[in-house]
Amino acid sequence: MYKIKDIGFHGHHRNHFFEGWYFKTVLSESNITIALIPGISKNPTDPHAFIQVFISPQMIFKYIRFDYRDFSVQDHPFKVSIKDNVFSLESIEFSYTYEDLNLSLTAKINGITPIKTSLYSPTIMGPFHYVPRMECNHGVISMNHTLDGTLTLNDSIIDFKNEKGYIEKDWGTSFPSKYVWCQSNHFTNPNTSLFLSIATIPMIGFEFEGLITTITHHNQETRFATYNFSKFKIETIDEHTRLITLTKGPLKCILKITSPSSIALVSPKQGSMKNMIKEGLEGQIHLQLFNGSTLLIDDIGIHSGVEFSGY
Repeated sequence: MYKIKDIGFHGHHRNHFFEGWYFKTVLSESNITIALIPGISKNPTDPHAFIQVFISPQMIFKYIRFDYRDFSVQDHPFKVSIKDNVFSLESIEFSYTYEDLNLSLTAKINGITPIKTSLYSPTIMGPFHYVPRMECNHGVISMNHTLDGTLTLNDSIIDFKNEKGYIEKDWGTSFPSKYVWCQSNHFTNPNTSLFLSIATIPMIGFEFEGLITTITHHNQETRFATYNFSKFKIETIDEHTRLITLTKGPLKCILKITSPSSIALVSPKQGSMKNMIKEGLEGQIHLQLFNGSTLLIDDIGIHSGVEFSGY
């Protein structure tokens, strides 16, 4: 049984609070990417549970509201339930039918791949894990796993096997005012996966730009992060493309991130789901990793999740 820190619910006895889990599934043979985001919004004016649905390249988006009492989380073993929809580290059971959309996903999850942890860095947040009540906390739950199951999308029923998935989560009060996020585990090398987040982080009356990035490759993990003294540079190539350079000692990572299309998802502000962010699921990430002059990785990831907000 997987025991991953921070995977469960953090909102007991809190208000102006949100928490959401991000389950991404790519059916590469059918060219369908689906992101399901179960979560909860705790605030005085509009408390509710929700599931956000984003399907690409069809560009289908639904924000499905539920009564907050329909929401429950079990920490060990982990399971988040919203009415009859259940998300865990072993399976997904989701269905929705309304007007123009008949959608269901039933899948078994295999081979969850957590990131490496330590006492100093018990989560992707590193020592910031120990800072109480940060505006937005992030958790990487599985960099890479496979799924077997069935997707029903209107008149299409698709049985799939050994397709790829990714799981992460966020919780706190609000999303950062400025950030870049991207993720892919569909590189030419099936053992390569990438997660990156750069964000403006408020703390004790001031702000700083924080970096967290993990690259896994052949069971080796390379971490670039503010807390291990990594540096970054972001260049805007055009509306759809960013060039990001990461450095840590002799290590250098160059990422050319392109997102040709995006859709507006709902995001939190002081616990209320009232802001919007743009996310694409058809991004492409050209990843190059160097150790000194030695090229360790040169690969392109597709079916990439990408968000540019303020950068």
